[in-house]
Amino acid sequence: MNGARPQQGFSLLEVIAAIMLLAIAFTALMKVAGASISLSHNAAAHSEAAMWARSLLDSAFVGEPIRPGSRSGQFNPQYRWQLEVTPWNPGGPARPDAPLQLYQLDLTVAWGSSAHPRTAHFRTLRLGTPAPAGTAQAAR
Repeated sequence: MNGARPQQGFSLLEVIAAIMLLAIAFTALMKVAGASISLSHNAAAHSEAAMWARSLLDSAFVGEPIRPGSRSGQFNPQYRWQLEVTPWNPGGPARPDAPLQLYQLDLTVAWGSSAHPRTAHFRTLRLGTPAPAGTAQAAR
């Protein structure tokens, strides 16, 4: 013989250590994947809320005078909304005979269970003709 060492395999302890390292790495990867899926679901829900909000804010008070006050409703069984309309006057009170008035529309979209509700808030300004004095506020 020429003095070559005989081949030896891995010991049982080395195999167990390698399997444990793989298990730890796999567990960490699964936690990261789970968190990623959760974040994607949350982002999709916020995107849907923003879509509903844009739709409502784009169509609010089209063809009708703007009325200050509060309105609320549901887009579908999952998403609810509340709209607060207030006159917006950064320079003091508006003139009563002004043909146009700026209004601030504050919209809150809510979804999820009552135990863990999620909300998104949206705000915009809308220029419109004031509602005639003495008209009742219409509720949606």
